[in-house]
Amino acid sequence: MPKIECGHDQTLKARSFSNASQVTKSDQVEIDLAQRSTSRMRQNLSMADEHGHAPGEIAERLKGRSNGNHLKDTVYGGIDGAVTTFAIVAGVEGAGLAPSVIIALGIANILADGFSMAAGNFAGTRAELDDRKRIISVEKRHMRDHRKGELEELRQILEMRGLSGDVLDQAVQAISADEGRWLDIMLTDEYGLSRSEPNPSKAALATFGAFLAAGAVPLFPFVVGLNDAFYISIGATGITFFLIGALKARWSLAPWWKSGLETLAIGATAALIAYLVASLFR
Repeated sequence: MPKIECGHDQTLKARSFSNASQVTKSDQVEIDLAQRSTSRMRQNLSMADEHGHAPGEIAERLKGRSNGNHLKDTVYGGIDGAVTTFAIVAGVEGAGLAPSVIIALGIANILADGFSMAAGNFAGTRAELDDRKRIISVEKRHMRDHRKGELEELRQILEMRGLSGDVLDQAVQAISADEGRWLDIMLTDEYGLSRSEPNPSKAALATFGAFLAAGAVPLFPFVVGLNDAFYISIGATGITFFLIGALKARWSLAPWWKSGLETLAIGATAALIAYLVASLFR
């Protein structure tokens, strides 16, 4: 993997902000403030409940943001668990095979495919973490060996956020005095990384747990031997798809019913394909 290196002389100070030279400083500040305003508006609209504004509540909420969450891992694992398992159920039913075959193949899919997804997510998240650590190492070295250039980068970042004059000078001085906060700004504004550090183990567990929970739903009617197990499985899985989509809408601007129907359509399409293909071999 090639090393991240960058010059810090006067001609290369603005390498990460080359587009800024195409507009005036005031234009850039207006653009940046507009983007930030839009981002804050989306965050506020996506919250299901109002939050308090007491100092203690604010501190707790901001602290929680830095811990991150595993929404993507959970939704991904849940949808894939329900889709792949019900596709097996629909395929085997379409082929006219015995319920015992559905149970055997379904359990095998939940365990094997669920583990495969979790392992893949673990490896991918760990790669992101390793790359993050590599970038941090590079930035620390640059702060030590090319401090003047790094201070200029920090200054330009803060200028693009709308600071100027004495306030800008004071902000540069205050932030550069704390290496941790300085690094946070460089990671987010120069490299586009999240403030929260990825956790490979938690990401894998979230994926595997969601896959097991959602994947067990299509199999349950067959395991307990219910009458009309296939039709009950259709209904239960459809509800699962809808609930996953509706839950996902809590963190988006889409209406809960629209997100639920979208996820339901994805799962139903996959199941229909499996059923039609398997029915050709009946």
